[in-house]
Amino acid sequence: MPKGSATRLVIVESPTKARTIEKFLGSGYRVVASMGHVRDLPANAKQAGADAKRLTYGIDVADGYRPHYVISPQNQKKVTALKRALSGASEIYIATDEDREGEAIGWHVLEVLKPQVPVKRMAFHEITAAAIKRALDETRDLDVHLVEAQETRRVLDRLVGYAISPLLWRKISQGLSAGRVQSVAVRLLVARERERLDFVPSSYWDIEAELKAGEQRFAATLVRLGGVRLVSGKDFDDHTGRLRSDLQAGRDVVMLDEARAKALATESLKQPWRVANIEERTEARRPAPPFITSTLQQEASRKLGLSARDAMRVAQGLYERGLITYMRTDSTNLAPEALEGIRKSVAERYGADHLPEAPRQYASKSKNAQEAHEAIRPAGTDMQTADELGLRDRDAAVYDLIWKRAVASQMRDASLKFTTATLEVEALAEVASFRTVGRTTLFAGFLRAYVEGSDDPDGSLSERDNPLPPFAIGELASPQRVDALAHETKAPARYTEASLVKRLEGEGIGRPSTYASILDTIVQRGYVRKVGSQLVPTFTGFATTQLLEAEFAELVDEKFTAAMEDDLDKIARGEQARVPYLDAIYAGQRGIAQRVEGGLASVDAKAISTISHPKWAPYRVAVGRYGPYVEGEIEGETQRASLPEDAAAADLTREDLHRALVNRNTPPSALGFYEPGGAPMFLKRGPYGPYLQLGDGADEERPKRISLPPGIEPEAVDGAMAQALLSLPRQLGTHPESGELIEAHIGRFGPYVRHQKLFASIPKDRDVLSIDFEAALTLLANKRGRGAPRRTLGDHPDDGEAVTLHDGRYGPYVKHGKINASLAEGTDPDALTLEEALELVAARREALGAAAPKPKRGAAKGKASSKKASKSAPKKRSTSSASKAKTAKKPAGPKATPAELIPFLDKVEGLEREAFAALDGIGRGAEGPESAAARLGVSVSELEAAAKRGRFKVRMAFGRARSQQG
Repeated sequence: MPKGSATRLVIVESPTKARTIEKFLGSGYRVVASMGHVRDLPANAKQAGADAKRLTYGIDVADGYRPHYVISPQNQKKVTALKRALSGASEIYIATDEDREGEAIGWHVLEVLKPQVPVKRMAFHEITAAAIKRALDETRDLDVHLVEAQETRRVLDRLVGYAISPLLWRKISQGLSAGRVQSVAVRLLVARERERLDFVPSSYWDIEAELKAGEQRFAATLVRLGGVRLVSGKDFDDHTGRLRSDLQAGRDVVMLDEARAKALATESLKQPWRVANIEERTEARRPAPPFITSTLQQEASRKLGLSARDAMRVAQGLYERGLITYMRTDSTNLAPEALEGIRKSVAERYGADHLPEAPRQYASKSKNAQEAHEAIRPAGTDMQTADELGLRDRDAAVYDLIWKRAVASQMRDASLKFTTATLEVEALAEVASFRTVGRTTLFAGFLRAYVEGSDDPDGSLSERDNPLPPFAIGELASPQRVDALAHETKAPARYTEASLVKRLEGEGIGRPSTYASILDTIVQRGYVRKVGSQLVPTFTGFATTQLLEAEFAELVDEKFTAAMEDDLDKIARGEQARVPYLDAIYAGQRGIAQRVEGGLASVDAKAISTISHPKWAPYRVAVGRYGPYVEGEIEGETQRASLPEDAAAADLTREDLHRALVNRNTPPSALGFYEPGGAPMFLKRGPYGPYLQLGDGADEERPKRISLPPGIEPEAVDGAMAQALLSLPRQLGTHPESGELIEAHIGRFGPYVRHQKLFASIPKDRDVLSIDFEAALTLLANKRGRGAPRRTLGDHPDDGEAVTLHDGRYGPYVKHGKINASLAEGTDPDALTLEEALELVAARREALGAAAPKPKRGAAKGKASSKKASKSAPKKRSTSSASKAKTAKKPAGPKATPAELIPFLDKVEGLEREAFAALDGIGRGAEGPESAAARLGVSVSELEAAAKRGRFKVRMAFGRARSQQG
C-alpha cells in the first residue's frame, strides 16, 4: 500500500491475533498489536514523577480515588509504534478481547493516541471470516461501564495489596503480598491443612465376596448384619475422623473388629448363599454444559494434568489462531449457527438418533456471570476435529477436550439400567446381607462423545458396564472367595488446582479469567507448594493467614469477598456510589489504612509467625528470617532447629519435631581423617537428614558434603564408610561405544550412575559403593532404551525410512518419520505386519491432510543407489572431496525478513518469544535490550540468551516451511 494512503487501522492485543484477523480483512486494513496494556498505575514513585507526593500507591484518594496512569519506559516504544501506525489512518477499529480487560486495553490505547478520526469497537468471540465480517458490520462504541468495572477493581486491588503488604514485610518476611483474592485462596488452603492436622484416623472392617451364579462371577459387599447396617466411610465425620455424633455403634451401625470380621468371612465361605431381593431402576444422565473458563481449567487439570496457567495459555493460542471461541467467559450459551453446526456434526458422526428433538439450553451457574459471550467451543460451524485440523500435542489435547464437551452438550441423554441384588448367608448365628450392583447401558447418548475423566469414551463405556447374572429371587450362588478388609478413614483431601478453582467459583470469589494468575502468584510468593497435583500451604502461608485473620478478618472471609464482587458490579452499573464504598474499605475508622498503622505498632511478629497444635505439644513451629523452624525445650533448655522448606504442617508429628531438635543440637561425630590430605571427617545432621562433611568448614571454600545413601543409618557409618562415600564419584570404567567414563555418585535425588549427560538411578537393592561396571551399563542402556522402538517392522517403500512399533502412554503405535499412528483397540502388536502398519500410517497421513509432514519422495531410490555405489567407491574420501560434497548442497535461500518470520512466532512461548520479538522487531518496532529486559523483569544477559533460543527455533521453522514449499 503506498505510503500515506488512507487505511483503516485495526488494533488488537497480540501479534498472533493480528495475523489471524489480517487473513479475513481486505487490502484497505492494517492490523497492529498493542502487546497488552500501553499504560498502567505507576510501579514506583519515580514513575509517578512530580505527582508522587499527592498520590497513594498511584491513586489520588482525595480526588475520588482517581487512578494516575503512566506510560512505563518499556511501553514507550509500543506507543511510538502505534502513533506511527495511526498516521494516515482514516478510521480506527478497536478489536481487543470482548471482556473488561479487553475493553480497558482499548480505552487506554485511545486515551494515549487521542485520534482525530472516527473510532469503532469491533466485538467478536471467535476469529472466523463470518465473525470478523459481522463485527465490521455491527460495530459499537466502547462500553464505559466495562472500563469502569475493570478500573474500580484495579484501584481496590492496588489499595488492598499495597497497603497491607508492608505489614507482612515487617512482621513475617520480605517479598510477601496481600492480594484481595489470593489471600482468600491461601486461607482456604490453610483451613484445609488445619482440618488435616486435626484429623484422627479411625479403623473399621468390612467384608467383600466373589460369588458365582451359573458361569458368571460377580462381587458383593456386606451391608447389614443381624438387621443392622454395617458402618461405612460416610458414617465418619470428615473433619475429625470419628464416628458421627448422631450415630451409636451397635444400635445404629455395626462396627466389626478384626477378629469378628475374619471369623464371619471364614464361616460365610462354608455356608449357602441365597438371592433375597432384586431391584431394577433406569436412570437418565444429561450431558454437562459446554465449557466456561473455570470448568475448562478444572477438566484440563483432571484429564490432561495441565495447570490453570498452561490450560489458558494453550486456549489463548487456539483462540488467536481462529480455532475456538473466546476462552474467558462465564456463559454456557451457544450461538444459533453453532447449535446448527454441532447438531449436523452429531447426526453425521453418531447418527440422527443421538440428537434431542430441540437444541439444549443451559443456565449459567456462576454467581457473577458477566458479558454476553458464548461458551467455549470450536470456532465456526464445521466442527472439525483435532485430527482434521492437524493439531498436535497440547494444542490437540485441549482442542479435543473442548470439541467433545461442546458436541456432547447437544446430544441425547444416556439411559442406564442399574440392577441391585441382595444376597443373604447365615454365619455365626446371624444373617449377613451382601449387596451387588450391576450396570447396563441401554442407550449411550452423549457418552459416545464425552465421558468425565476418560479420554476414550467408547472404551470407558465397555469397561463401566457390568451386568449381573440373570438370576431370580431364591436362587443360590456359590462363594468363591470371602475376604475381611481393613479400612482407615482418610483426612480431607488437599485442594488441587481444579478443586480450588471450583470452590472459588462456587463461592463467587474473583473472576474465572483471573484464577490462573492467582494460582501462579500464591506459588511464586511462597505461600503454597505444588506436590504432584496437590496444593500444600507452606508455613509462610500459615503465618500470613494468621496475621490477616487477626487484623483483617473480613478480607479473607469468603462471604465478604463474594459480596465485594457484587458491590463492584453495582458500582460498574452505576447502582452504587464508588467513593463512599472505597472510603469505607480504605479510609474509614475501620479502614485498611488505619488498621495497618495500628498493626505495625501492636502486632507481635514472633507470636503471629508461630504455629501451634496439640499434636505437636510441647513443640511449636515458627517462620523466621531463614524459613520455618521448630522450637521447644530439650533437657530444660530452649532449642531451635530448621525444618525443610517443603515440610507440610499436617504431615509433621511430635516425634518429627523432637527428632529435628535432637539432631540439630547433637554435636557432629568425628569419624577420623580423610586420606590423602588428612582432613577431618564429620557426621552431621541437617534439616534434610544426616550427611558427611569433609573438613571443619573453617576455610573460606565450601567443604565437601554428601548425603547418606537410602537405608544407611547414621549409627552404621564408620571411618571406612565415610572415606568411601566422601571419595565419590567412583569411576567404573569407560563406555564401550563412546570411550568416556561411567561414574557412580550420590545426588539430590539419591544414588545414580552417569555417562555423559545420561543419568540412571541406582535401585534400592544396589549399593553405590559396590555397583559394578556391567550393572551400570545395564542401567544406562535401560534408561536410554525407554524411547527405543519395541520392534522394527521394515522400511517404508516411499522413502526407505524405518517403520517401527512403539509402546506409548495411550497404547501401542507405529511410527514413520514424524507420523505416529495408534493401533486399533484389540489389535495384537506382536502380530502386526509391515503391510498393516503402512495402512495405519497412510490413514493417519490422510487424516492430517495438509498438516502432515511430507514424505521424502525418491529417498528410497537414492538410498539404494548410494549403497550400490559404496561397494565400488574407495572406503576413504579425501578432505577436499568431502568438503566439495558438503558445498554441493542446494544453496540456501535469502535470509528471512522480520515480516516473513511473524507466522512462525507461535513456535516459541514465554520469554523466548517476547525477547526475540522485542530485539528483532518482529510484529513491532525493535526494542533496545535494556528497555526490553526491564519490561520483562529479567537481566540483559537472560534476555539475550532467550532471544537467541527463540530466534533459532523460529528461523528453523521458517527454513523447514520454505524447503517443503520448494
